[in-house]
Amino acid sequence: MKVAAISFVFFMLLMTAAGAMAWIRKKKTPSDYLLASRGVHPLLTALSTVGTNNSGFMFIGMIAYTYRIGIESIWMMVGWIFGDLLAWIFVHPRVRQQSDNLDVNTIPALIGTRKNHTDRWLIAAAGLLTFVFLGIYAAGQLKAGSTALHALFEWEMYVGVLIGAAIVVIYSYAGGIRADIWTDVAQSAVMLIAMVSLLVAGYMEIGGIQALRDKLVEIDPSLIRLFPDNLSFGIAPFVIGFFFAGFSVIGQPHLMTRLMAINSVAEIRSARVYYFSWFVPFFIASVGVGLYSRVIIPDIGALEIARGLQEPTELALPLLTMELLPQIFVGFALAGLFAATVSTADSQIIVCSGAITQDMQPKWRESYLASKLATFSITTFALLIALYAPEGVFALVLIAWSVLGAGLGSVLLIRIFSLPLPASVGIAMMMTATLTVVGWRSMGYSDDVFQAMPGWIVAMLLYAAYWLGWGRKSSA
Repeated sequence: MKVAAISFVFFMLLMTAAGAMAWIRKKKTPSDYLLASRGVHPLLTALSTVGTNNSGFMFIGMIAYTYRIGIESIWMMVGWIFGDLLAWIFVHPRVRQQSDNLDVNTIPALIGTRKNHTDRWLIAAAGLLTFVFLGIYAAGQLKAGSTALHALFEWEMYVGVLIGAAIVVIYSYAGGIRADIWTDVAQSAVMLIAMVSLLVAGYMEIGGIQALRDKLVEIDPSLIRLFPDNLSFGIAPFVIGFFFAGFSVIGQPHLMTRLMAINSVAEIRSARVYYFSWFVPFFIASVGVGLYSRVIIPDIGALEIARGLQEPTELALPLLTMELLPQIFVGFALAGLFAATVSTADSQIIVCSGAITQDMQPKWRESYLASKLATFSITTFALLIALYAPEGVFALVLIAWSVLGAGLGSVLLIRIFSLPLPASVGIAMMMTATLTVVGWRSMGYSDDVFQAMPGWIVAMLLYAAYWLGWGRKSSA
């Protein structure tokens, strides 16, 4: 294990240095800090977006989810990819074009800005939603990174969270989103190599599909079923819910800012090809690794290292890595996981910083120092959530993803298609979507229908009611 620890430290320092070196290219302007001066190559945009989208969620959360429920997790994969693809085709080009035309640096500003008018209340409300729930999302990333350190060094979880928060501050002071993009590109390669290596190692250890299926049946026959039993609303809403999960990418400010930072609208098409060429194989491999981990480590909860954890199954990938791979590669893979989660947390915190300085307090808009101080404050907020929130990585990420997707995403969709949107209606859509998502989860229905779907439906029904009333008023 000493070799793995040395390897981890070496690769971790290497990837941290890659981000810190972004100071060479940085400019002390809010636009550069938040959008890298809108000059990012499409390949870098794609790899950064896909790496940020799939760090802690996929490495820790998705594998743990598959470990728990088995083959039926494929529906999350199918729906998520399809929803994400539609967003890339119909939404992302408009976001890039309109953000440039309006000269805005954040998603809340894009939501509340028109050519001849700015809805300050709408921008502030969107900024507040971003601040709170993207901060929660960042806390999930810090927890995911600390899981790798807990498995490798058997440190308490809080140690990894503190180390991750410290590195976030280094990244943000080095070069803002540019530092994140540079590190994301390196980490996306590490993530894919590690996941494919684990899939191959699992195959060599257990065998192919039939052997894996037989082993899963021995553990629990429910692990090979395609759909859950006793779904409250049936199979169709269960599957469609995951489409809404994928489409909710449009409400994730830390991902959409990467599309706003690309060189030009025309290059989004090539970025899309790069993105899905990485995303689809990685998602498939993560499901396979989750299934192999269930067979190779059938009862994680009984292990000493899992004692006291809220969600022991989130140790599946780190423990499987240590079980199957050579020690030097263990350090390589877990360093990639830790660095990716920290980089993702940093990108989310930078966006939260923009929400404060650009949206909630526009008088600080041109202050580079204010951006840095806001980043430090938000890091502290995410750190406290990561230390004290009872939820695991998967739960924190999905709550934040769903609220941002339904709350911000629905309003952004209306805005980019140039439909009428009074501030009061936009704010009401955000509020009702948030309450619906949280309420749906609290009632225990999130396993029956992904919680973003009811949030989207309620928000769009509210807008439809306004639209019908506005249409009648206009024709009167």
